[in-house]
Amino acid sequence: MSAAPAAVKPAADGWAIYRRLLKYARPHAGMFFIGVLGAILFAGANAATGWLVKSFLDGAFIQKNPNAAWQVPLEVILLFTLRGIGDYISNYYPSWVGRQVIKGLRHDVFAHYMRLPTAYLDRQQSGHLLSKLTNNIELVAAAATNAAISIISDSLSIVFLLGVLFYFNWRLAAYCILAAPVIAWLMQIANRSFRRYSERIQYSMGDVTRVAKEAIEAHRLIKIFNAEDHQTDRFEQVNEHNRASNMKLIRTKAISNPVVQLIAAVALASVLYVSIKQILGGLKFADFFGFLTTLFMIPSPLRSLVNMSGPLQQGIAAGQSVFELLDEPTEGSGGSRGLTRARGEIEFRGVSFTYDEAKGEVLRDVSFHVSPGETVAIVGRSGSGKTTLVGLLPRFFDVQQGAVLLDGVDVRDYKLSDLRAQISLVSQEVVLFHDTIRNNIAFNALDNSDAAVTEAARAANVMEFVNQQPKGFDTLLTDRGQNFSGGQRQRISIARALLKNAPVLMLDEATAALDNESERRVQQELSLLMRGRTTLVIAHRLSTVEGADRIIVLDGGRIAEMGTHQELLARAGLYAALHGMQFNV
Repeated sequence: MSAAPAAVKPAADGWAIYRRLLKYARPHAGMFFIGVLGAILFAGANAATGWLVKSFLDGAFIQKNPNAAWQVPLEVILLFTLRGIGDYISNYYPSWVGRQVIKGLRHDVFAHYMRLPTAYLDRQQSGHLLSKLTNNIELVAAAATNAAISIISDSLSIVFLLGVLFYFNWRLAAYCILAAPVIAWLMQIANRSFRRYSERIQYSMGDVTRVAKEAIEAHRLIKIFNAEDHQTDRFEQVNEHNRASNMKLIRTKAISNPVVQLIAAVALASVLYVSIKQILGGLKFADFFGFLTTLFMIPSPLRSLVNMSGPLQQGIAAGQSVFELLDEPTEGSGGSRGLTRARGEIEFRGVSFTYDEAKGEVLRDVSFHVSPGETVAIVGRSGSGKTTLVGLLPRFFDVQQGAVLLDGVDVRDYKLSDLRAQISLVSQEVVLFHDTIRNNIAFNALDNSDAAVTEAARAANVMEFVNQQPKGFDTLLTDRGQNFSGGQRQRISIARALLKNAPVLMLDEATAALDNESERRVQQELSLLMRGRTTLVIAHRLSTVEGADRIIVLDGGRIAEMGTHQELLARAGLYAALHGMQFNV
């Protein structure tokens, strides 16, 4: 297993991504503009500091105004009160909008995950998908609101401060403007670097999440193989890649700010040189000191503006990955034909399917018919296409050739929700949620009465261990139901299928992970579940399918044999060979 970092896709247009981000903030534009007003108030109060210094020097030292003793302190209190109010408003309201953006974007991404095709999800690494939902969206919101308001606030501060400088002395202010094109050019170079390194960081965070998730979920396997050090080494590879990517971003930030400050210092030195000349030529001391105070205030918002460029580019890079995901086509709603309850007649007609053209067909010209209420087992060697075949019925995948029919109608013609409402699934990999036993049984059908849930639980022999729990049905399952045995977890999934009461049942190695005693008991519950339903059974243990109405033997994606258990044994073909290997005949 490799822990190598994933490749990074080329960057898309930054402004197009940012405009799309702002669509999530648009419903909250009112709150955002309150923040902008706060930024204007903060910037105006900040810029007035230079004017206050001039007023103080004029009143106290030049004009010798006795009222300056109380006027100037009051002006200071008023000015910093307004500055504080503006600072609060410009921080709180955009942050409120930012959390709304995160909430909305996370909702859309998660809802999109739920509707993506199985083929797409099978190709993806779950760690990367989780990282997009958590880390990337946080960065997106920072770009959409926090970085935006900071850039507005800092830009306004610089503009207002420059306005005060021109008010004091336009010639000196003009010297300050000369540095602006060079600073803008440097920031453009820095932005490109920020964006490139940010994309690498986000992909590396996906790798960190993936490796950690794999190790946490496989902790038993790791312990039994004494593979703790091996997994730690795998994690260290992606962890180091993430650190190195972050250091490149930090290095760019660390270099860009001093360079900008140095250019600003050169501009300041030029201003000081010219101002000293002008003082000698008659420039007023109060005007000069007010100008100098205002000038010294510019580096602070300028530094903040340069530093905020990094989070903005990080957010845009994160937005690119999130929107690429949201642009992935969903399964759609299927056809237009409704279906209330199917009879359960299934037909595979000349079905062929492939995952990858380079690897060839997984299924080749498969045809068979299943009558309503019939139980058909599908067996064969690993890789013969059993799970793929059954997955075509609920349209986890769609055939490339041929057709799958339910009640004589192509499944692609049905509404997808109606089609899947006809099918229940019990598989080897039992999926249970961090919720109560009751809610796991009544999955997506919580409007069912307690009596209906209890009846399903009783039929699946769930009551046997529910009655032993202090909280009964309200007992909370831990992650993947690990606080119950494999047989108990499987019975909960059977109860869930019983409650759904669908006319078609798919059993995918439903007892393969159980011991003999648990398998025997679960088989009894499955027999009850199969009663009156069309059932497709995938099995490796041939002993579990001997009672099937018909057995289909797949080999290399084709139907090799078909018949009852006794008929297939009598033919002495592939089924008989597989049966002999399992029973040492």
